[in-house]
Parts: sequence; C-alpha cells; structure tokens
Amino acid sequence: MSEKKMSSSRKHHLKSLMLQIAQELIAEEEAQSLEDRKQYMSENITPLQLTGSIAELQDLCKKMHQKIDVIDEERYDLGSKVGKSDKEIEDLKIKLQDLKGKFRKPVLKKVCMSADAMLQALLGSKHKVSMDLRSNLKQVKKEVKDEVKDAADWRKNIEDKAGMDGRKKMFESDL
Repeated sequence: MSEKKMSSSRKHHLKSLMLQIAQELIAEEEAQSLEDRKQYMSENITPLQLTGSIAELQDLCKKMHQKIDVIDEERYDLGSKVGKSDKEIEDLKIKLQDLKGKFRKPVLKKVCMSADAMLQALLGSKHKVSMDLRSNLKQVKKEVKDEVKDAADWRKNIEDKAGMDGRKKMFESDL
C-alpha cells in the first residue's frame, strides 16, 4: 500500500489550524497565569492602612522590609534550584548524546612534517628548537663492578667449602 501524499493546500490549511489552536492555548495560559497572580496577591498581601503616627509607619516599614528579605531569600533559593536543574539537564543531554554514540570521527589528513617544523609551528617562529636530542643528554661513565671478582672467588672456593668441614669454616669466618 502506498501512502497518499497530501496536497500543499491541505498541508497549509492544517498548519494554519494548528497555529490558531496554539495561539488560543497561549492566550488561555496567559489569562490563567494572570488570574493565579491576582489570587496569590490577594491571599498574601494585606491592604495598606496608613495612620498618622510616625512610629506606626516605621513599624510598618520594618515589617515590609522583613517580608521583602524573606521573599528575596525564596527567590534566590528558587533561582539556584533552577540553575542546578538546568545544569543537570545539560549534563544528562551530554550523557545521552554520548550513549547514543552518533559521533563521527573526522577523517584525518596525513601530514608530512619534520619534527623541527612541528615544534616551530607549535611554539611559533620566535623559538628556535632543534631536534638534536643526543646533545642534551648527560655523559655517563661506566664503572667496573667489584661483584664480578667476588663471583670468581666464590667459584674457586666452592670445593673448599664442600662437606661439613667447609660449612664449619664458613661460619667461623663470618664471626
């Protein structure tokens, strides 16, 4: 069964209907949020009653400042929670991308470059670097080891140390 293709006019008509429905939903959400805001304000804010006394006005100002501090703390806490959740969402997106494994490795070009040219490209033209690594090495002189002589002595005296008499001599010489 082959699928029937929609005509462009039909697609355009359906698209315009979807846009109209979306606009209506957005308008309803805005009206609902405005209504929620008004309801919250009416529940949490008391009407302002001003009296003539300066002391009472100062008390009112102090109470308002305390409420503002509490609200600022809540706003800060909510902002930090939102920031943490946004960061967590980004991390999860990255993990998801890694798990999908849809990264394509780029095909790398083979570059013919000497070691001197590579170092010059990395360090810039100001630095003169030569790849003569042997000139930077320390000269080490080999020392003749005494252990070789001891090994020869051990081989000579093996016959002398054979048997119980030889073992006795070994222990006596060590003391």
